[in-house]
Amino acid sequence: MATVVIIGAGIMGTSIAYHLAERGCADVVILEKEPTEIRGSTARAVAGVRHQFSTEVNVQLSLYSIERLKHFTEEIGGYAELHQVGYLFLISDPVVWQQYQQNVAMQQRLGARVELLKPEDVADMIPETAINDLLGATFGSDDGYCDAHGVASGYLKRARELGVQLQRETVATGFQLHGDRVVAVETNGQKMLPCEFVVNAAGPWAGAVAELAGLPAYVKPYRRCVYMTEPFSDISHPIPLTVDVTSGFYMRKELDNILFGMSNLAEPSSYNMMMDWEWLDTVLTSGLRRFPILERAGLAEKLCWVGLYEMTPDAMPILGRHPELSNYVDASGFSGHGIMHAPATGRLIAEEILDGCASMININDLRTTRFSSDVLVKERNVI
Repeated sequence: MATVVIIGAGIMGTSIAYHLAERGCADVVILEKEPTEIRGSTARAVAGVRHQFSTEVNVQLSLYSIERLKHFTEEIGGYAELHQVGYLFLISDPVVWQQYQQNVAMQQRLGARVELLKPEDVADMIPETAINDLLGATFGSDDGYCDAHGVASGYLKRARELGVQLQRETVATGFQLHGDRVVAVETNGQKMLPCEFVVNAAGPWAGAVAELAGLPAYVKPYRRCVYMTEPFSDISHPIPLTVDVTSGFYMRKELDNILFGMSNLAEPSSYNMMMDWEWLDTVLTSGLRRFPILERAGLAEKLCWVGLYEMTPDAMPILGRHPELSNYVDASGFSGHGIMHAPATGRLIAEEILDGCASMININDLRTTRFSSDVLVKERNVI
């Protein structure tokens, strides 16, 4: 009998395991379907971290999480490699510009260091930017990116030192239910793992796990392709992670290379992990419109990769106990923001299990019950 079974050994599952063990609940088993942990979406993330969201709860999750990432080595061990190069959002649409100004006011009220910039400020920061149609920009100086694999590895190492167990090549294939509770997790080989709580931290596979328990699959996987240039000395100065909001094109430096991408919002949900080279033409068209200098950059095909977003209908995570299964706990659906919100989520889920309810941040708007409402509050700032 395990007190808690966590499905998924990515950054979310390992953070939850650590936070449970740190509070004295080390009778935890993490199930990982792969031969090696931290191989899924965590390892394939761009790993951006930012405070710039349209919903207060996401800003709150970021405020706590980024502060923890700043002190990760001293508090957890391992390495987070937090690079606070900033996030820069470029806006050219009047309606969007008005919304982003409101967002910045909210973010500042909550304590985030975010500011509004004029087009000429953008030109000073990144002279290679075409600013002729820009209305303005928002910049978060504490934003940036981290080493997602390093963070997840640090959480897992510390959790195992505290007594947490990891079972590799172990797939959750079903649940044994009794009344409104999960009493055991069925795994490959027909092995039953009795438990007091089960946590769905399966990332893009969270919807499939929910269906095993007879629950709706609100989380769906979507392919995201990340492209990389060859070393590009034409942009030799530091740049923030920069997003052209209208197109969705983003880029940041990765050593001497430029990492870039853009979500294909018309692509249906799938587990497709093949690189989309045809989409690259559309990405480059948008990127060159804003940063013409990129035309001189060569593409490093061997450095490009594919990952999966775990999207929900409102692009908000699903957290907390399920109303129909009292000991089934959601920690999924982060919609591209799982890396940056893993520290806060680990603590919140530990509170939810050990205290009966998460308390550090009010997560009521993130519970699965919201999907029975006629109106969903969507997170608008999704890349």
